[in-house]
Amino acid sequence: MGCIYCYARPTHSYLNMSPGLDFETKLIAKRGVAEVLRKEISRRNYEPRMIAIGTATDCYQPVERELRLTRSVIEVLHETDHAFSLVTKSSGVERDLDLIAPMAAKKLAAVYVTITTLDAGLARKLEPRAAAPHRRLRILKNLAEAGVPCGVSLAPQIPFLTDDMEQVLEAAWEAGARSAFYHVVRLPWEVAPLFRQWLQMHYPQRAERVMARIQDMRGGKDYDADFASRMKGKGPWADLIGQRFRKAVQRIGFNRERVAMDSSLFRPPSRDGQGSLF
Repeated sequence: MGCIYCYARPTHSYLNMSPGLDFETKLIAKRGVAEVLRKEISRRNYEPRMIAIGTATDCYQPVERELRLTRSVIEVLHETDHAFSLVTKSSGVERDLDLIAPMAAKKLAAVYVTITTLDAGLARKLEPRAAAPHRRLRILKNLAEAGVPCGVSLAPQIPFLTDDMEQVLEAAWEAGARSAFYHVVRLPWEVAPLFRQWLQMHYPQRAERVMARIQDMRGGKDYDADFASRMKGKGPWADLIGQRFRKAVQRIGFNRERVAMDSSLFRPPSRDGQGSLF
């Protein structure tokens, strides 16, 4: 999707590629992912637990139209009645509603759509190849109408940029989302200097102010990897974002019912292509 804030960018550095341009143009595809999944859940001692898809990078990258890797994973989960949830910014998820909707009816699937802001101009700069905000709201509506439990992810929250949290939550509720969560922006390793360059290019007048507030939430640093606080931050600014979120969620009605997945329906896949007698 080309999201400037993506914390997966350092993976390209680990592979001796640029976390900037190479991250945008050289993709690493796990072409055998469905086979690996099938083998893993075929183990005799495997205990089914909900699988979360798309938590590091979006599972519906533009190349998914050709490779269909995410669909191949969902096909395995559909075949075995294995519960899963996924997070995406892409309308590509609508392609797989033929698999997701029947699973949702059996309490085996839920989908979360990320909406960082309703400001189309800001979204286009932050997430250049993701669906526009109004399109993401339509994705939520289509999911809800198909009976899929759906929620909204307000991640990441960036001080002085994504300031319309309450409006996003209200619009997502109207579209059919019934659960919500957020994270504050994370800038590990090479992401921080790239984000600084992006700020200077697009928002030079507020760049220093944005980075100062991010550092306020990270103990004076661009990033703090402490497990207890890395998703929400700490300090007055992190507390303010958290208070705004909690008050809006309570007022609108989000998160009143937990989406409970059913792991009891799981059926191990056939081994080595062996067919079933039933």
